[in-house]
Amino acid sequence: MKATSASLAVMTALVTPQIHAASSGNSTVSLGSVYVTPEASGTLRTDSILSSVDIMGSDKIENKNVMNSWELVGQMPGIQLTETRMGAESGKVTFRAFNGEGYINGIKTLIDGVPSNVNSGNQRFIDMIFPLDIDYIEVVRGTNDPRYGLHNIGGNINFATRQGGNYTDGRLTYGSFNTREFQLAVGHEEGNFAQNYFLAKQDSDGFRDHSNSNKYSLGGKWFVTDDEQTMKLGVIARLYHHQAEEPGFLTAQELAASRSQSPEKNANDGDDRDMKHLSAHADFQLSDDLSLSNKLYYNSYDDDRTVTFTSYPVGNAPRQRRQWEERQTGVLSNLTWRAHEMLTLDGGINYEQQNNEYRRYRYNFGIPTDFDAPPARTQNDDSYTLYNTGAYAQAIIQPIEQLKIIPAYRVDKFSGNTELMNGEKAELQDYGWIEQPKLSVVYSITPDINVYANWGRTFQILTGSTAPAYVTAGQASYKPSINTGKEVGVKFKPFAGSEARIAVWQQEATDEVANMPSTGTTVGLGETKRRGIDMQLTAQLNDQWTVWGSHAIQEAKVVSAFTAGGQSLAGKEVFSTPRYISNAGVDYQFNDAWRFGLSARAQGDYYIDELNQQGKYGGFAVLDANVRYQVSATTSLDLQMKNLTDRDYEYVWFDNFFWGGDDQPMFSPAPGRSAYLSVNMKL
Repeated sequence: MKATSASLAVMTALVTPQIHAASSGNSTVSLGSVYVTPEASGTLRTDSILSSVDIMGSDKIENKNVMNSWELVGQMPGIQLTETRMGAESGKVTFRAFNGEGYINGIKTLIDGVPSNVNSGNQRFIDMIFPLDIDYIEVVRGTNDPRYGLHNIGGNINFATRQGGNYTDGRLTYGSFNTREFQLAVGHEEGNFAQNYFLAKQDSDGFRDHSNSNKYSLGGKWFVTDDEQTMKLGVIARLYHHQAEEPGFLTAQELAASRSQSPEKNANDGDDRDMKHLSAHADFQLSDDLSLSNKLYYNSYDDDRTVTFTSYPVGNAPRQRRQWEERQTGVLSNLTWRAHEMLTLDGGINYEQQNNEYRRYRYNFGIPTDFDAPPARTQNDDSYTLYNTGAYAQAIIQPIEQLKIIPAYRVDKFSGNTELMNGEKAELQDYGWIEQPKLSVVYSITPDINVYANWGRTFQILTGSTAPAYVTAGQASYKPSINTGKEVGVKFKPFAGSEARIAVWQQEATDEVANMPSTGTTVGLGETKRRGIDMQLTAQLNDQWTVWGSHAIQEAKVVSAFTAGGQSLAGKEVFSTPRYISNAGVDYQFNDAWRFGLSARAQGDYYIDELNQQGKYGGFAVLDANVRYQVSATTSLDLQMKNLTDRDYEYVWFDNFFWGGDDQPMFSPAPGRSAYLSVNMKL
């Protein structure tokens, strides 16, 4: 494969389930075709991390119809999708028994290696990218990746977008619920200059009443290299806007009456969201053995959301208007030295500064719900900062060809301040330097069998604008929650053209906190233990048949903690955490023109309250189908059927009276059977 200027002095290598650039000595499993950089030069690849790493290529991404790009990750093993389906607040991706409720945001999110979580840890920046602009997605599970600190509790996800190349790709889609989508991706590379552009527009009436959604995204990338291919400089810019109505959550009675209805109380709920991204990238091959990578970035997030959770007259929490303004500026720098064939040293530093504002207004039920009237009272009007300095170092030691040992160490420090509504100033909790040692080992019994183990620590800190994240005189101090993880696994090839992995893992946390900055609520979970078994297989059976499947068994329990009323939570399951997550799929290439596919995913029920007293909900099993017809060398048609068997399922949460709710389960139903037809053009 010919090298391009976007590859920075290295040839790109095509990786498939049958052929992996470094198939021995790692623990990575690939789904589809992905492009990676060989280890001969440049910074370390993600698959150098000796944990359960999965990489999904563009051929499993670019032709998928999704309302939000975080849904794409649901094809990968052990992934829990929390599908809230409330307009712009659509959902998130989690794994390793961390739920997606917004209380414990345990997954670091990156786009092109740039941190992309909002202050609370939620993953809203993912919405800026669309499938046709994604090159591959990397998922790193566990606690032994030292590259990132904040929000990297249970692992991280990186969405790598297309850079370089010469192409013009378009996709036009129409489908159920009057869904219309247009994507255009253009790449042009000549000499030492590469430029990429992306445009997407999506509109939909939505499955439910009052769920209209309109969004667009613009992006551009400009990169230049020198003649010797030892320097690569570039800029990435993105702009995103989304306006959406929110249909509201349903009670059990409302759900039974109509799954598509929107209650009258939610008639004026909706969201107006803007996000921007700008980053500068500078990579240098200082010598054959020494490489330096730098990223400087700016993220902005502006959100104006009107929302009503409770059911008048039962509820005691009136309608709300929530406004967020977040600004993130940061830098990451990484240095890799391949000192010897037996030793590679890698290290990095990062700094991020956040300047955030959050306002929350409450309205009486008797006031018209168009929010033109003055609020009954102001709940929050806060401005706050968060500063993070982090550094890490790791060594890849290979004393013999079959053995790799990676000791690593990371430290993080935080500071910040806030000014409360009463004018009082408060400082961020003083956590000191948070130390995170890590150790990973892999041994290749044969080129096709790799046994690996790792141990590491990550952390959780409180986020938001008020106590207990920020403390005033006399308030109690909080230590960071330290998460200690262990994992043992084996990656192997059961037969030619296949990859399989089995991993047993456990993570124990101290002082864990369920923290919801948007409502100002904080619930101490104390000591927790998460553990599970991950099993997965992907195989190319022959030129026509490809199959894959996974099954994750997991458990998240409280070891020692108490409710606000003093009731013990010991032995209770962490709410909204299913006990299993499964997926499976098969692709059949009938001939050069026709391709057929089936994919299924399922998850178990979960408790919806901290005391495990409200019953279990949320389980489902869904089957999707797709057909592709290659009309010509440049044009193809895709037909996708979602929820093929028309199963009823829903996202469920508990509207706790203690937090101002109705003390009952609330439901967000998923769409029934739906169909989407797309025209793809590659010029």
